[in-house]
Amino acid sequence: MKNAFLVTIVGSLVAFAYFGYACNEAVCASIVSKCMITQSCKCDLANCSCCKECFSCLNNLYSECCSCVEMCPKPNVTTNALSKKSHVEDLPEPIMTLFYALVSEPDLQQRWESLTFPIDFDIEVFKPDFQKEIKLLQKNSAQEVAPMKDVITLNCSVVYMSKCLSWNKCKASCMSMGAKSYRWFHDGCCECVGDRCMNYGINESRCKLCPLKGAVLPTISEADYGDDEDEDEEMIQ
Repeated sequence: MKNAFLVTIVGSLVAFAYFGYACNEAVCASIVSKCMITQSCKCDLANCSCCKECFSCLNNLYSECCSCVEMCPKPNVTTNALSKKSHVEDLPEPIMTLFYALVSEPDLQQRWESLTFPIDFDIEVFKPDFQKEIKLLQKNSAQEVAPMKDVITLNCSVVYMSKCLSWNKCKASCMSMGAKSYRWFHDGCCECVGDRCMNYGINESRCKLCPLKGAVLPTISEADYGDDEDEDEEMIQ
């Protein structure tokens, strides 16, 4: 009996870990919460009785967020190990007016790509005595979820640099853009994060030109690529 209980617990933890990785909570929390409340995705792929309604509810984020509601096939994860690991850090003296001015329009030189998405915050987060851990909603199709109360929705903006950068250059580039924080992935991808985001933006390597296909990726102790003198001009002015 004890062994059966342990097997059940371990199985549940494995399942939770998988969906935590497959579901992009940072991007999907707001739209998934809405679809959970309206029960638009309360079915599965076997009968697909709500597929059309779920597709309509998730709208243009369906391909991004269908795994959060178990309405798309499990992804075939092919990313390298380094793209799953990252370093995060807050930056001193962010200049958010500069950051939002830069991300408001596409970069003509294609040095970076910006992404903006809504996030629901509990209003308690903004009270001085708030001490509780912030958590984003995640579900399976069998759960019933009560409507969220006292919620404020803000737009989170992040920037992905196109080319691979070293750790130090990623930090310097994000500082020069006025970002609040940054996330540097061990595959060289650099993400600059605004001040209206949870958990340092998106925990997923999405840089357009990084890592290069066929390139031999260095270990974390060797990750000094991107610091050649001829690339110093790539720093955001």
